[in-house]
Amino acid sequence: MRERKVEFVPRLYDYVEKGGTRGSARQLGVDEHAVVKTLVFETNEKKPLIVLMHGDREVSAKNLARLLGVKSAEPASPEKASKLTGYLVGGTSPFGTRTKMPVFVEKSILSLEKIYINGGKRGFLVEIEPSVLTQALLAEAVQVAIEK
Repeated sequence: MRERKVEFVPRLYDYVEKGGTRGSARQLGVDEHAVVKTLVFETNEKKPLIVLMHGDREVSAKNLARLLGVKSAEPASPEKASKLTGYLVGGTSPFGTRTKMPVFVEKSILSLEKIYINGGKRGFLVEIEPSVLTQALLAEAVQVAIEK
């Protein structure tokens, strides 16, 4: 993020195993809808990609595959996600990944005032403007969210 001159506010919290975005949102006193999770997916052709999703929503793998024009898209295993990104699951950031992957962002995230996204370590979110996702990451807006 510093390399790309992205302005951010560091937001530290006590990481809790399996606490998810609900736990981090509660600790930081922010809406879980504004906490953005970084999810690594793989197509049936073994092509990896990142989906940025609201903390209180899930990704429709079926809609994602349809949008990408592939047979299927599934979440990568935690081991595969760590290998591709260089981050531990629970600390995955879309910035500075080991492997360059296309990034997709749920369209409604871009209309939020501020978002909280992982900064690359468990217990470390960064507060940024959503426009950073399309400017610095060249994220493509998609509509693949479903209610939890």
